[in-house]
Order: sequence, then C-alpha cells, then structure tokens
Amino acid sequence: MTKFTGSTHGEGARRLVIKIGSSTLTTSESGIDYDYLARIADQIARVRAAGWRPIVVTSAAIACGLEKLGIEKRPHDMPSLQAAASVGQSALSTAYAEAFAAHDIVTSTVLLTRRDTADRSAYLHARDTFDRLLDLGVVPIVNENDTVSVEQIRFGDNDTLAALVACLVEADLMVILSDIEGLYDANPHTHPEARLISRVDAIDPAIMAVAGEAGSTVGSGGMITKIKAARVLMVAGIPMVICDGRRADAIVDAAAGKDVGTLFVAAQKPHEITPKKLWIALGDAARGALIVDDGAKAALVSKGSSLLPVGVKAVEGRFEADDVVDIKDGTGHIFARGKVAAAIDEVQLACGLSREELQANRLLAHLTEKPLVHRDELVVFE
Repeated sequence: MTKFTGSTHGEGARRLVIKIGSSTLTTSESGIDYDYLARIADQIARVRAAGWRPIVVTSAAIACGLEKLGIEKRPHDMPSLQAAASVGQSALSTAYAEAFAAHDIVTSTVLLTRRDTADRSAYLHARDTFDRLLDLGVVPIVNENDTVSVEQIRFGDNDTLAALVACLVEADLMVILSDIEGLYDANPHTHPEARLISRVDAIDPAIMAVAGEAGSTVGSGGMITKIKAARVLMVAGIPMVICDGRRADAIVDAAAGKDVGTLFVAAQKPHEITPKKLWIALGDAARGALIVDDGAKAALVSKGSSLLPVGVKAVEGRFEADDVVDIKDGTGHIFARGKVAAAIDEVQLACGLSREELQANRLLAHLTEKPLVHRDELVVFE
C-alpha cells in the first residue's frame, strides 16, 4: 500500500487530477453514460471530504455532440468533428454541472490547447487560474478545446493534457480511469496469460515496448500515451495510477493508497524540475529529435551536463532554433527532451564536431558560444 500524505500545498490541501477517457465515459460510440457520471461525482465528493482538491480532465465532448446531433457513427473530417465538439462541449459541461450539483459542488469549464501553454507566460497564467479555482472550492472540468484546435496546437490525447494539468497545479496524485485494469506485460486481448504490472519505478525501453497501441474507436489515446504521461510525472515526483474506471470506488481507493491498477512512482528523488522544464516536457510538441552517442547520454543522465554538437550522431524532423526536440539514444529510445539552440540545417553540419572543429568553420563557429541544448532547458526522463 502507498499512502499519498505529503503535499506542497499544506495540510488538507492535497491536489488530485482525475482523467476520464472517452471509452470509460461513454456507453457507445456516441452516448454518454450519465449513471456512471453520477457515480464519479459521488466518488469525487467523498475524496473531497477526505481533504483532496480534485480536478477532472475529461474526454467525450465529440461523443456527446454526436449524441445530441443524432449522428451514430463518428465522422473523420475535421469540420464535422469540430462541429460535434462545439455542440458536445456545452452538453458535457451541463452534464458534469448537474452531476456535481447533487453534492452541492460547483464546477467550472476550462478548455485548453497547446497555444494556451505555448510560452511560459501563458503557462503560468493557466497555473494561477487553477490555483484560484481550487481556493474557491470549485472542481475544474478540463478538456481540450476541440472546437478550434488544429493539428499544430492539439494535445492529441487527454493523457498528455492531464499530465500537463497535474504539473501545473503540482498535484499530489494523478489517476487515469481507463477501459483496462492497468499496464500488462503483454496485450491481454491477444495474450490471455498476460499479467498486470502493479508498480513501475522507471520507464525503460521494456516498459515502452509493452505499452501497446490505441485500441478504442472512441478515444484517441492508447497505453503508450499514458506511459509518456507517467514518464514526465515521475520526473516531477507526482505518482500516477492507471486503473479500470468501471471498478467500484476506483478513485476513492487510489486516493487512499490502496492497490488499484498500476502505480507509477519514481523510486529515487526526482531531478530538480522547474516550471520552465515542465513546459518543455509537456507544454509544446517536439518538432524533431537529436540522436546522441553513448558518451553524451551518460553525461546527460548521470552528470547533469548540457548537450554539445560533438555528442550528436544524427537528427530527425524539421526544427528551428528554440524549438523543443526529443533526445534519443542509439536504440531510438527517447530519454530526454530539450530546447535546441540551433536550426536543423546547422545541427546537421555540426554533428560530431569538436569545439576546435567548430571554431575553424566560419559558418558554425557561433555554435561554440553556448551548448546545443543547455541543461537548464533539458528534461531527462531517467
């Protein structure tokens, strides 16, 4: 059993982020399970009475809109999806408000896209808004703004959005209510002998390999997006639970530290993590990747070093200076993410070059003035 007793917000002010997926909240491809929503509100009222300050990150605006519009099959074109989201967001917000009103709890609607966290100022303003809502005793209901979002500013899945919110508010626990009991060592749908992994202390290539792929037609996330969210939360020192959302008292039991689903928790003291680094990890999409050699990886992971061009073997994507990029080892495993100081064209030319070799090149000499990725703008996941 793991008790979640510590809090950075004082006694009695523990913060809990609850993510509810579309496949958990719906009865079909285009129907909201209102009885289930009522049971969720009851559980959240109970954890609130136990001293938690909950925030709900919800999916299903599009599904709710399809229900209201009488569309039985989920369309694939963006205008139809955004129209459904526009109709559904209002209906979904009303459904949450009514479910929580039965417990005299006031809810609010918070809609986010990556644009709302695309710079540190917006990121910090969002954090202040959540702080004030929680101080007022409100339960924020958060969703991606699917009505206006396009590919460039979408989170793409609410697991990432929930992790961002958890980091914004410095949550003490995040619970993902899913349509599966947790993380298994193999796909339980195709391997009946698959066993539930009850605790994960590190996100290594083996864990990434068993994460699987999206299996639901209702939602856009799969186990892999949940693992990526856990990877950042573990760096931030925030425990995360994935469990069967239909399990009785799943939220109550997870908040009480009972064995529910899969618990992700950093075994060691996490790296120092600042709001700026959290924004790099979650607030913006990676525009490309740097593949580094074993020596560079060891320096980044064990020594807290910055990344220099000499340690880079190859590049991927199309990025500009100050874009966020993933950092991979030779096997393709993403072990860090950071803000790159040069555009891809320059990095391609500078790969593997020493300081002396860079200085001898008039086009690349300026790259000796600062690291390619500074350690203050770098998040290491292991």
